[in-house]
Amino acid sequence: MLLTLLLLLLLINPRSSTSDRSSPSSLSEWRTARATYYAASDPRDAIAGACGYGDLVKRGFGMATVGLSTAMFERGQICGACFELRCVDDVRWCIPGTSIVVTATNFCAPNYGLAGDGGGGHCNPPNKHFVLPIEAFEKIAIWKASNMPVQYRRIKCIREGGIRFIIDGSGYFISVLISNVAGAGDVVAMKVKGSRTGWLPMGRNWGQTWHINADLKNQPLSFEVTTSDGVTLTSFNVAPKDWNFGQSFIGKQFES
Repeated sequence: MLLTLLLLLLLINPRSSTSDRSSPSSLSEWRTARATYYAASDPRDAIAGACGYGDLVKRGFGMATVGLSTAMFERGQICGACFELRCVDDVRWCIPGTSIVVTATNFCAPNYGLAGDGGGGHCNPPNKHFVLPIEAFEKIAIWKASNMPVQYRRIKCIREGGIRFIIDGSGYFISVLISNVAGAGDVVAMKVKGSRTGWLPMGRNWGQTWHINADLKNQPLSFEVTTSDGVTLTSFNVAPKDWNFGQSFIGKQFES
C-alpha cells in the first residue's frame, strides 16, 4: 500500500530536477571561457561575419553578437545560437550581478604565430573564447579588463516575429539565408518543397546559408527547418508562386 502511494506521488509531483532540465530558458550548465572585445567605431564592423547574416542591425541582432573561437564555432553550425555570459573571478573589473545574452554571428580565427596561453592567440585551439563588441563587453566588465575570465551557458533564443528566409541565387542555383530563429537558434538541417516537388534536402553552404540545385521557379515554396535540439518546424507556402531572388519571407517560429 505504501509503495503504491509513493508511486502516485511521483506521478503527480515529478522531481524538480526533471523540470530544470526541460526549462525553456536554459540548454546547458555554466562553463568557463575567456572574453575580449573589439571597438566597432566603423559602421562596417556591424556587417558581414562568418555566419553570413550581413547587416547585423537589419537582421535584428544589433550589437548583442559574438565571435567564437575554433573550439566553439563548429564550422559554422553554431551560428544563430544564443549564449549568456557573466564576468567572474576578478573583483577589479567585473560588474557584479550582471550578465549579457548574445548571438553567435562570427568566427574568431586562430593566430598560430602567437602562443595561445597568454601570448595573444586567444582563439587558438583548444581555447574557448568569445570576442564581443565593446558595447556588450562593458555591460559585464570594465573595458580595461581586456581579456577576461567568464562563465557562459547556452540558452534558448527569444526572437520577435517569425523565421526569416532570404532567397538568393541564379537560375537553378538557390541559396537561402535563414535568420531570426528562436529556441535553440542554430539550424542543423533544412529542406525545401515546391508545389511540383517533394521535400528536397538542402546543403549548408556556409554559416546559416543553405543551398540546392533545383528548378523551383514559378512555384510556392515551403521550408522545413530542424534545430540542434532535434525540433523540426514546417512553414508551408512561405514564398508565393511569383517569388524572386533577393526577396525575404517570414515563416513560423519555434517556441522559446
